Amino acid sequence: MKHTLRLLFLVSVWLLYALAPASAQSGYTISGRVTDAATGEGLPFASIAAKGVTTGTTADVEGRYTLRLRQRADSLLVQSLGYQTGRYAIANQSSQTINARLLSAATRLQEVKVYAKGGDPAYRIMREAIRRSDQFNPARMPAYQYDSYTKIEGYINNFSQKRRNQKRPGPVGRLLGKLPAITDENGQPAVPVFISETFSAFFARTKPDKTKEQVLKSHVTGVGVSDGGLIAQLTGASFQQYNFYRNSLLILQKDIPSPVGAQWETVYTFRLKDTVLLGTTPCYEIDFTPKRASDLAFSGTVWIDTLQLGLSQIDALVEKRANINFVDELRIEQEWELLASGVRFPTQTRVMIDSDEPTPRAPGVLVRFLTSASNVAKTEPKEVGFYNPSIELADDYRKTDSTFWQRVRPASLGASEWQAMRVVDSVRNVPFMKVAGEVIRLGVLGYKPLGKLNVDLGPLLYSYANNNIEGHRFRLGLRTNTGFSRKWLLSGYVAYGTLDRQLKYSASAEYILNRKPWTVIGVRRSHDLERVGISADNIGGNSFFAAYSRFGTIRRPYFQDERLVYFQRELGRGFTQTLALRNRSFDPLFSFAYLPPAGDIDQTIRSAYKLTEFISETRFAPDEVMLQNDNVRVSAGAVRKPIYTFRYAVGLRHVLGSDFTYHRLSASMKHSFRMGVLGRTYYTLNAGIIPSTVPYPLLYTPLGNESSFYVGNAFNMMNFFEFVCDRWATVQVEHNFNGLLFNRIPLLRRLKWRELVTGKVLEGNVSTSNMALIPATNATGQAVDGFQSLSRVPYVEVGYGIDNIFKVLRVDAIHRLTYRNNISPAGIPVTPFAIKVSGWLAF
Repeated sequence: MKHTLRLLFLVSVWLLYALAPASAQSGYTISGRVTDAATGEGLPFASIAAKGVTTGTTADVEGRYTLRLRQRADSLLVQSLGYQTGRYAIANQSSQTINARLLSAATRLQEVKVYAKGGDPAYRIMREAIRRSDQFNPARMPAYQYDSYTKIEGYINNFSQKRRNQKRPGPVGRLLGKLPAITDENGQPAVPVFISETFSAFFARTKPDKTKEQVLKSHVTGVGVSDGGLIAQLTGASFQQYNFYRNSLLILQKDIPSPVGAQWETVYTFRLKDTVLLGTTPCYEIDFTPKRASDLAFSGTVWIDTLQLGLSQIDALVEKRANINFVDELRIEQEWELLASGVRFPTQTRVMIDSDEPTPRAPGVLVRFLTSASNVAKTEPKEVGFYNPSIELADDYRKTDSTFWQRVRPASLGASEWQAMRVVDSVRNVPFMKVAGEVIRLGVLGYKPLGKLNVDLGPLLYSYANNNIEGHRFRLGLRTNTGFSRKWLLSGYVAYGTLDRQLKYSASAEYILNRKPWTVIGVRRSHDLERVGISADNIGGNSFFAAYSRFGTIRRPYFQDERLVYFQRELGRGFTQTLALRNRSFDPLFSFAYLPPAGDIDQTIRSAYKLTEFISETRFAPDEVMLQNDNVRVSAGAVRKPIYTFRYAVGLRHVLGSDFTYHRLSASMKHSFRMGVLGRTYYTLNAGIIPSTVPYPLLYTPLGNESSFYVGNAFNMMNFFEFVCDRWATVQVEHNFNGLLFNRIPLLRRLKWRELVTGKVLEGNVSTSNMALIPATNATGQAVDGFQSLSRVPYVEVGYGIDNIFKVLRVDAIHRLTYRNNISPAGIPVTPFAIKVSGWLAF
């Protein structure tokens, strides 16, 4: 999932924020600016608090702040990462200015002049530091572990001030102004809408690369989110890993080159700024900036240990000019410590994401992350099975004593953070916010909880359809949740068509035998209308396309009765094994017939059949992160390593009335990789064979797409059921340049469009025995609908397109290069060229 689950979570919270103030405080107002005492530069996001008073604020990106107090305090405390804490007396007056000048925790040394041939001496230092990176890179340790504390805060701000053209705040801003709030760094109201704290034990090893996070305790408070296990897993250490010794960092689905990675000299310009003391360690202070302003890259400062040339501290910034949606600024501040083993480790990381304005009068969003690692230790690798699953949630993760969080926090919460925790509870209990939260959850999850019944209604996407067979199709679905049982998951639906007046249904039950390792057994019984060439097997997880396929003209429809029993278990090392026994019937509503298999005593032409098959599927995804969402597991995606799937099905003749013995083998590989500044490539390979003689509905039908929408796993210029294969191989490739060209064109750069290319190839054929299995007419003399197969020429389509149009739209121009004059079996001519659109929210 291109990290889809986490993306949907962040986007859903954001959308809620945009639909979600401040009570004016009388008393004392303190304002000013926090600067570096040596350089005079503003210190962004410095923490300002009044001693003895639970009120505080944070400086803006230029170090400016405003703090309002109801009662006078003794002194003002000002803190910033890498600087000594400043203390300033507060005068007994209602309004005053305190400009804080903080001394760096890095003590300045005497001036050092370095002379070198060939340019700035920073390059010599960086070259040697990167040469030694393997010595200090924590990813090179055989194994390590540490205790992790993570805190995430989300705020809505910039909604009460006048917007562009001196217009009043919009209706959303006026609504937000009526909610409880705190005062932000600009003296404006800010609504805290999400705060989480998570404490975990984190383990990692190499050869093979494995990580495991044991989420021990978690607490989440937010608008539109519940303090559930899925959120606890998403807010832990697994998704806050920032190792600048890697060649690139994956942030918000973007590969950003590291200034201390392999592309350091290709992407960045360096300048030696000074030599300073960080604690007791003398360090080179080196500024870096992208060579090309249009590149997606960091700018900032890195501190390199002068004695060992190892990374000591880094302050990296991605500004608005970078092609990241909704982000005005992204900053990462990270401190590295030298372990006893000689390896360096990031012990504290702060990430700040400040959003831009989606529309001229929209509010802004500020999100802060803090990750702290303690008790870091180099260890012996644990057995590979220990790291499975990669994220594990303790059964008592919600239970803590009154002093637990004070013990595990790296430092006490500031006054503003305490106030934010109290205010967020008030905000989420506002009736309007409760309703907005339910609407967003319904849109994202597709299910509506039915309160004390412990069942969910949905998915709403499948509730209605209209087609030529059923007329108006209405469907009602239900499933149980963990309130009903933590072992059983029951689900089902009933559907009815006003035209065919047929009742369809499905009922399933799944029992969780074990959560560690994940082991389930389930059964399903269903009766529904299906269509040849579009099934759950080839549609995959594309629920929108599955819903769309129920609309319009359904060609080659049939009724299917299905009985399914399955068993699934995690075997470790990324392996998941599924075994299933399925019995299904094929009752066509179109002209269909086939000849009985050779050797069958009854050689009467038939038009329906039954099949019993045993299915074995092995899935190997060594890099995939699986999350537990109540009684269902979901994938958070794989980043570096491919996902392999091997599937074998064997038909069992005479078992439960089965008419055929057949074999079907298939294998697939799905992967993506980064090509430096050229962007990222995604590809899928698939191949299979059916060395048996069976009716064509049991052969492989590549997924076509007759809609105006682009479908990622379909052949978008191929009609439904245009080709059939019993031997096949497919290649599907997409390369996204991430704005490599458009970012260099001034008029297009502001649009943040991203160019891409696609290509899809299908090679396959059908054996003569399977071609001969279809008679010219059926038992009543009607002509039988046949099928087409590929010749020696493969099917090929290529495309080019633009995505990120208005941040949500994608447009693809697709050319069909072969079989351009083909007529599908349904008599529909193909279209050699088309423009197709699609849309999703992406960073």
